[in-house]
Amino acid sequence: MPFIIRNIPNAIALFMSAIFLDSLRYKFTDHPNTQVIFGRLNEWAASFGAPGLFGHTGLFSQYVIGSAELVASGLLLSGLLPRLRHLQALGAALGVAIMAGAVNFHLWTPLTTDPNNDGGGLFVAACINLVAGIAMVVWFRRVESLTLVKRVAGVFAPV
Repeated sequence: MPFIIRNIPNAIALFMSAIFLDSLRYKFTDHPNTQVIFGRLNEWAASFGAPGLFGHTGLFSQYVIGSAELVASGLLLSGLLPRLRHLQALGAALGVAIMAGAVNFHLWTPLTTDPNNDGGGLFVAACINLVAGIAMVVWFRRVESLTLVKRVAGVFAPV
């Protein structure tokens, strides 16, 4: 049993990475479903004076979000190595930020929870990944997460 419990964080990291990496084939190939999602978000942003925010060259384009997901996946997978476990905490924290944005955009914009008529699968995957990332940062890799926070704080407020 201890082997299983000890490897739960690695299983979560693999799961989160699989979700992120699977979405890249849609984001990086400009798939029609991705065009619908980011097009709807871009129209919404344009309605309050921020046109292009989610467009192909926008600050939150599918390519920027996809690249962040790729980096998060790389960090999560690197953390499978015991010496790099702190990177898993960083990857999970980045994943939480990405998925918190995704869930909020699904809930509070015209995107809705089912933009591609897939029964809400994309939204559910985002929610599961968000919860998995929070569990990783707050529980399974809490020591590594606190160490990273202390290191970052030390850069901005040296003792």
